[in-house]
Amino acid sequence: MKETILLTKHMRENPEDSHLIKSYEKSNGYTTAKKTLLGSSPEKVLEEIKASNIRGRGGAGFPTGVKWGFLAENEERYLVINADESEPGTFKDRILLERDPHQLIEGIIITCFAANIKNAFIYIRGEYAKPARRVQSAVEQAYQNGYLGKNIFGSEMDLDLVVHLGAGAYICGEETALLNSLEGRRGEPRLKPPYFPAVKGLYMKPTLVNNVETISSVPWIVENTGEEYNKLGVEGSTGTRIFSLSGHVNSPGNYEIEMGSTFGDFVETLGGGIRSNKKVKAYIPGGASAPWFRGDQLDIKMTIDDVANNNSMLGSGAVVMMDEDTNLVNAAKSIVSFFAHESCGQCTPCREGTTWLEMILDRVASGRGRTSDLELLLDICDNISPGLSWPPKMTTICPLGPSAVSPITSLMKDFREEVESMIPTKVLL
Repeated sequence: MKETILLTKHMRENPEDSHLIKSYEKSNGYTTAKKTLLGSSPEKVLEEIKASNIRGRGGAGFPTGVKWGFLAENEERYLVINADESEPGTFKDRILLERDPHQLIEGIIITCFAANIKNAFIYIRGEYAKPARRVQSAVEQAYQNGYLGKNIFGSEMDLDLVVHLGAGAYICGEETALLNSLEGRRGEPRLKPPYFPAVKGLYMKPTLVNNVETISSVPWIVENTGEEYNKLGVEGSTGTRIFSLSGHVNSPGNYEIEMGSTFGDFVETLGGGIRSNKKVKAYIPGGASAPWFRGDQLDIKMTIDDVANNNSMLGSGAVVMMDEDTNLVNAAKSIVSFFAHESCGQCTPCREGTTWLEMILDRVASGRGRTSDLELLLDICDNISPGLSWPPKMTTICPLGPSAVSPITSLMKDFREEVESMIPTKVLL
């Protein structure tokens, strides 16, 4: 197994100055956008995106070309780039923002051309101070060179791009909470329906919300055709994807690969195997929100559909490996504590339930657990995500509540004996 370098090509070839416009232009940067605006049509660009079969890289995996086609007609519309990369274990968008911001800007220009958009926003998580500075500087450089603003590239297209730094809230990674935050409101999710962004998004206007990696892929697709992009990867999971590998591996980091290899192959070849030659006890295939897989499930293929068919999700592309010495109760507690802390508090099952789950797991992990805690955990989970199935059903507006349920259901399904072993034998029920 080896990497297939598309998105990370420029930053690897120019590690010192890849974020500067001069460096990007030397690598033929912005030529695709210029050719597109001066010699193509919005319909042609949309055809290429649809032909590529690229699916969103933010977590949901929705077909990008189809999403672009949902925008309501004959209204002012916006593009919002979701750069609120807050999912634990995920750090792929960070390198695209910090080391190759002009690739993202070029993707934004082409996307806005295809969707007839004149105003775009990049919403960056509050903790990403350096990436935000790099992106803001890149936007200023693009304005100075005439790539943003009025009549860009000498065409009839106008485009203004605003960089907005969030305040450090995980919930703003949810697209409607992001839009609320961008409007200056509390970062709380909106009900869908009626507030589908493509119909009632930013300022109640049709809005495209796309991930950094998704839009950064647009220049390559348009330049090399959607058909060529579709040849990479496998059916249903085309192109390359940047996976963030962490946990008990010898070589953690970001790796750009074609989807279709197994998790075991990925970890052994690019990840250098598990530290100290230990065995994998469990792993998370797509960020903290995703249900876990057991160590004997490393033969699952790294595709959106294969992971979904095994009752989890590829999500944000964050792969976290846990070796045989991992205390999985503590691991679950760490994740649940994160979600309890990041709940916006709008929905009672999430606001109260995640806190209760955290307290019960803390009780079990500290040796004060009760036998009844096992069923109590599942009962609370069922009130947040009825049926405890995947994809989750919800009693909440957004998936944050069910995300806290994922590690607990994984724990109780495959590692219940480990939980039971931590409960004292002489304890009140």
